[in-house]
Amino acid sequence: AELIAVALPCLCEFVWVLRRVYGFQPSDAAAAIHALLATANVEANRPAVEAGLSVLDAGGDFADGVIAYEGNWLGGETFMSFDQKAVALLAAQGQSARLL
Repeated sequence: AELIAVALPCLCEFVWVLRRVYGFQPSDAAAAIHALLATANVEANRPAVEAGLSVLDAGGDFADGVIAYEGNWLGGETFMSFDQKAVALLAAQGQSARLL
């Protein structure tokens, strides 16, 4: 293929499967994402992916970082979640976050 476009939900599922099904450590899941994105013909929303990796590296879920990034990109001012850990991690990274 000349271009492989990888949607964010696909990457969120990829990380979830690596972690929950195959028992990857966060650093190994992050390495898999970096290896995929290093492929010349792979395109993804890299800033959103980096946001996901930042939360993953901090001990949270990749998807929470992606969701927070997209919310900000869409003009949202505060990340809202039922997930106490996600709210705490994002707040620690300087984002406005509130527990529902």
